Amino acid sequence: MSQLITLATCNLNQWALDFEGNRDRILESIRIAKEKGARLRVGPELEITGYGCLDHFLEGDVTLHSWEMYVQILKRPETHGILLDIGMPVMHKNVRYNCRILSLDGQIMFIRPKLWLANDGNYREMRFFTPWMKAGVVEEFQLPPAVQMVTGQKFVSFGDAVIRTLDTCIGAETCEELFTPQSPNISMSLDGVEIITNSSGSHHELRKLNKRLDLIINSTSRCGGVYLYANQRGCDGDRLYYDGCALIAVNGKVVAQGSQFCLKDVEVVTATVDLEEVRSYRGSIMSRCLQATSSPLTYKRIDIPIELAPMNLRFDRNVCPTKTREAFYHLPEEEIALGPACWLWDYLRRCNGSGYFLPLSGGIDSCATAVIVHSMCRLVVKEANEGNQQVIEDARRITRASSDWFPSDPRELASKIFHTCYMGTENSSKETQRRSAELASRIDSYHVDLKMDKVVTSVVSVFEIATGKKPIFKIFGGSQIENLALQNIQARIRMVLAYLFAQLLPWVRGIPNTGGLLVLGSANVDECLRGYLTKYDCSSADINPIGGISKTDLKKFIAYASKEFDMPILDEFLTATPTAELEPITKEYVQSDEIDMGMTYEELSVFGYLRKVEKCGPYSMFLKLLHQWSPRLSASQVAEKVKKFFFYYAINRHKQTVLTPSYHAEQYSPDDNRFDLRPFLINPRFTWASKKIDRVVAECEGKQSGSPLDIMSID
Repeated sequence: MSQLITLATCNLNQWALDFEGNRDRILESIRIAKEKGARLRVGPELEITGYGCLDHFLEGDVTLHSWEMYVQILKRPETHGILLDIGMPVMHKNVRYNCRILSLDGQIMFIRPKLWLANDGNYREMRFFTPWMKAGVVEEFQLPPAVQMVTGQKFVSFGDAVIRTLDTCIGAETCEELFTPQSPNISMSLDGVEIITNSSGSHHELRKLNKRLDLIINSTSRCGGVYLYANQRGCDGDRLYYDGCALIAVNGKVVAQGSQFCLKDVEVVTATVDLEEVRSYRGSIMSRCLQATSSPLTYKRIDIPIELAPMNLRFDRNVCPTKTREAFYHLPEEEIALGPACWLWDYLRRCNGSGYFLPLSGGIDSCATAVIVHSMCRLVVKEANEGNQQVIEDARRITRASSDWFPSDPRELASKIFHTCYMGTENSSKETQRRSAELASRIDSYHVDLKMDKVVTSVVSVFEIATGKKPIFKIFGGSQIENLALQNIQARIRMVLAYLFAQLLPWVRGIPNTGGLLVLGSANVDECLRGYLTKYDCSSADINPIGGISKTDLKKFIAYASKEFDMPILDEFLTATPTAELEPITKEYVQSDEIDMGMTYEELSVFGYLRKVEKCGPYSMFLKLLHQWSPRLSASQVAEKVKKFFFYYAINRHKQTVLTPSYHAEQYSPDDNRFDLRPFLINPRFTWASKKIDRVVAECEGKQSGSPLDIMSID
């Protein structure tokens, strides 16, 4: 006999410390879930506070306000009649926990603290929270007096337990616990828990979604059961973009999947599932049954006297289980088009900005940044046409438009909020100037074409008057230090001019009541890693949508956008030689980024991945690449490239301490502020590792022989 139950999970665009806004989005998700007939609603991790509060979690106010918002939710009659799984921080015995609170009809049923905390990469949960280390243990939790007055309860259960209704059993796990080797969902399923929820604050990285979905699908395939995954979505105030993709899976098959990138603040995903399918699936796997009978962990059941699968649905021919579907994944090029664009829109609307300003150089990095802004405008128009009232209101507020204006065209929207400027010098080419103008025209940004030679000359003249010395470029006989100084002054002046134009262009255009534009940076992750940028140049900005994306991926994105957005001009950016255009161009010489760096962008991506993700120092990186790059490169060539990378990485590490906050998209981001906690003053020679590398090179070239132990005794 079928036992049908409708379940709901959701993507919520929560904002750190926006307690009332977060509350209202939670209430809206509950309303939609009930409207769709759901009996259980699951929300994202820490949804009342927003996930990214960081050190604000250490403030007692945050816990206090969380309870205040939670009480307001409990008191609403429209939140009754459905089992709610809501996330917030809770203090228990003077210890702060990241918790799920399960409630029904205005009563708190159970509080479940997070067992395993995310504490690497972008995450520092153990800075704010303590994991619940007592497997299977439940304690008594005394509710705050204000909560007692509303619920009439004084104590509730707190700990590692599960909810038992009259017809099924429900267990909750939180985000990181899914990624651990012994995920709680395994022991829960072996103990007969049929429905497992996972509330997450999982961020977007290129090509990461498949890992998350594979874990869910494989887990339910091996263990059986229903799995509800909820996630935060949007920029909640920092570098990360939480990419939603709420999911419901049954016995290894996806039955419902939410969008990954979207401007909707609330998205509810529902599915009707048959609990009898779970029981049949599990009962038919003998090895699972044997493990279940010998499972060491038996969870305490918190009993709720309700039936989640109503009897009347069993014979309703109009209700049937949701059909399975294939999991959906975006291509990396689409992820770049959508993720940073959504992040930019959230950032703009939440900081009360009036638009963006971008120094548009004619190179592929600033081109990619401009196209991402264009993609943002396309998304806004798409959502407006679909009736998203929040997006329409935000667009009117940002553009200072009248109450009857409607964002119906991406180019019209860009003309109101996007400003670009080509900052050329005598070292710039006509090709980059033309490309910039054509791209700006295609996107319809408000574009300024500027020649800044007089400003550069004036600054150099000040130095000459003060010192009596005039620096000249290397190509004209100057030294390397003169050459570098003359390049850097151009780059730094561009930063100063960028902020001047960003503040005054709205005034020039007669746009009232604006506080200036946000300046966009456009240094990619590989250049940041190598330090191939001038400190406090035009890479210094307010935010950077491509600062976590590799040059290789940006090229793929531009090729995709050329066709998808019908912008043939982008093909010219792809074929152009990457150049900073900071040195004079002659018949014999044109500055090239890759020649200047001494390595290709593809090689930089490899270096970055091995350094950060595989945790390689110079010696271990050399050994890996010795195998990967042979016979294309000799041992001495590999050694030279590795040493050169680590040398420049080390001497430029200080630049990461002032790096513009960037959209996080790659695991090897060198962002010192959050993600890459390494010192910024280190010996760039890596002398001991270099000696070991030289010894291996000598052996490869037949100049020396010996055992691996000899390398240990180099002096």
